[in-house]
Amino acid sequence: MRVKCSLCDKIETIDSWSFEAKRLRNKPAKTYMCQECQERISERTAERAASGQFKLYPTFRQKRNW
Repeated sequence: MRVKCSLCDKIETIDSWSFEAKRLRNKPAKTYMCQECQERISERTAERAASGQFKLYPTFRQKRNW
């Protein structure tokens, strides 16, 4: 299956029977990110978290303790 990175427009080929390909086929709102973009985002997020200026707000589901 050919996929296109939503950030850098790089076209890659992934296995058509992989879980990621199935997710992309069944849920069109999901977007694909190449490994390079994914690593870049995770590195920068870790840098912001280490700086102390980054606040991660809990989602609505995390607030409820049933």
